[in-house]
Amino acid sequence: MIPLRIKVEANAEQPFVVRLRSFEAIPGIEPRGRNPHDVCLESVDANGAEYVGEGGSLRILGIDPSEIDGDVLLVNPQRGSADRIVRSSSPHNTFLVTERCDQLCVMCSQPPKKHHVDLFEQFAIAAMLAPEGATIGISGGEPTLFKAQLLEFLARVMRAREDLHFHILTNGQHFEDADREAMLALDRSRVVWGVPLYSAEPEVHDEVVGKPGAHEKLLSNLAFLCRVGAQVELRTVLMRPNLDGLPKLARFLAVSVPFIQTWAIMQIENIGYARQNWSRLFHDSSSDFRPIARGIDFARSRGIDVQLYNFPLCTVPMPYRHHAPSTISDWKRSYMEACQDCRLRSDCGGFFEWHPKEHGYVSLGRAA
Repeated sequence: MIPLRIKVEANAEQPFVVRLRSFEAIPGIEPRGRNPHDVCLESVDANGAEYVGEGGSLRILGIDPSEIDGDVLLVNPQRGSADRIVRSSSPHNTFLVTERCDQLCVMCSQPPKKHHVDLFEQFAIAAMLAPEGATIGISGGEPTLFKAQLLEFLARVMRAREDLHFHILTNGQHFEDADREAMLALDRSRVVWGVPLYSAEPEVHDEVVGKPGAHEKLLSNLAFLCRVGAQVELRTVLMRPNLDGLPKLARFLAVSVPFIQTWAIMQIENIGYARQNWSRLFHDSSSDFRPIARGIDFARSRGIDVQLYNFPLCTVPMPYRHHAPSTISDWKRSYMEACQDCRLRSDCGGFFEWHPKEHGYVSLGRAA
């Protein structure tokens, strides 16, 4: 698995952001594109790599500098580590802006925590250093618990970097009419809001997220997002409690939220709370795809784009495989032994690194 956190040594007190550069030293010539937040490779030995920049030196331990060249790090000197929050060679870069959340989803892969450290300033610097044309994910916890900071961050970065796009995951509970002006000021063509809706039935959705009244509030705020012209990717995690209701949910979407850009049906991830509740939540799409197919067919008949996220191709019947792009982030993607000789492996998103081999999909290898 690709390491996202690496060991460092830095003479500083507070977290800071740097971009790693391996410029060749040419006497009298300043490297092109150097930024005040760049640190340049100075030397490498058996124990680590030394980088030097305007703010001083930084020592990286335990990883080959060629693997992290161009990466943007959020360095926590007190912890002696750094998070690779923008990897220059990867399209999968997400800022975890908070671990607080006001919902308690039964399958949450990032269980909420009470503490919060405001690092929006550091995230803004990191975004400015991202490769050209990058899409940056914003996740939590629930980012809109800190809505003012989030919207200010977006406005600031989007003014400075017209090439960047953002994909923001939110439970959709905290928008208000007072946010209209700030939302309209954003270039909405460069921001997609990923919002979860798990069922057409309020009681099912509210039980999944552990919050009474969440379904009603969500529908109200989806209408708000429509009014401000936001791009919405509606997300439905596939679970046994909502499996049979997928066709009804498809009809509900066509009537109630036809303005969404995409309906993403997502396979569950065996980590966090989902691991604790796996036996009662996980549905094996390789053994029964029928409710999913009915939902897809109806939604598409009403002009709604449908995507299957986190579905290995061999767990999806042939007529629906074109709906299943590779979506699992590269740092947590793996393949089974049965995938070794599959001719579709290069097109398949594979499995989560932590997907259980003993009680996962019963039928594999059909994509070969």
